[in-house]
Amino acid sequence: MNKLEAFGYIAAQAVRGEITFPTSVNAVLRLQLALDDPDCHVEEAIRLVLSEPQLAARTVAMANTAAFGGNSGVPVTNVRAAVTRIGYRRLQALVVGLVVRQFGSRIKDPGLRAKAEQLWEHSAHVAALAYALARRVTYVNPDTAMFAGIVHEVGGFYLLSRADEFPGLLDDDVENWGELCEDVVSAEVMKKLNIPTVVAEAIADMRGGWLNMPPGSLLDTLLLANQYAPVGSPLGNKPQPLPAHAESAIDFVLDEDTLRQIQDEAAEMAQAMGDAVLV
Repeated sequence: MNKLEAFGYIAAQAVRGEITFPTSVNAVLRLQLALDDPDCHVEEAIRLVLSEPQLAARTVAMANTAAFGGNSGVPVTNVRAAVTRIGYRRLQALVVGLVVRQFGSRIKDPGLRAKAEQLWEHSAHVAALAYALARRVTYVNPDTAMFAGIVHEVGGFYLLSRADEFPGLLDDDVENWGELCEDVVSAEVMKKLNIPTVVAEAIADMRGGWLNMPPGSLLDTLLLANQYAPVGSPLGNKPQPLPAHAESAIDFVLDEDTLRQIQDEAAEMAQAMGDAVLV
């Protein structure tokens, strides 16, 4: 099967809803479903977090970042205090982050695994930057922005998780079939993961999207976060360069001091979300 046939095969499967997740992903999805239940009591949430050691560690680490009051001098040392400090919405974003990382659990090829690790690192930085930019620049819901940043490359993660079956699938592709397939696959994977429509639409609009001035939407937040992310996507999904009018106008909404503060805050938060090693 050549590359074009492989892309067509995966895309056709996705459109039919035949998307297979690793067992580890399915387990965390059950955790996500439980936390999404409005009747989920805080004691149950704490128990669920403690059942996933990676999630427990990330929850405590997140609670100790400056963005969530971690510079107050009183460090959080347990899951109960961490859940109380960061709240359910951010906890749900961390669960989704764990889902995304575990797409790499079945990747055996070292080259593909390295790409998946870089893609996670990129996603963590975009998520953290989106949160900080939403709070200071675009004023969209910061929790939604962080969530969107975590899942904005979920189609790429899924393709990487399938690429072992099709050698050379994600090598450089001058025909751009990878982008076409990723768009189709992303939409279906997000549907399978029950990603909210407003988030899925903003992610779909990222490819070829242009930044508005002044930036004030979820799409603008994601585009800016992608622009300033210190780690790029290994799949060639480079952000559009800022147009001339945006280059000159961005200083009015994002001065150098504010940008530096946002980048420092985001770097700490991205580290708290977990290093690049896949689980």
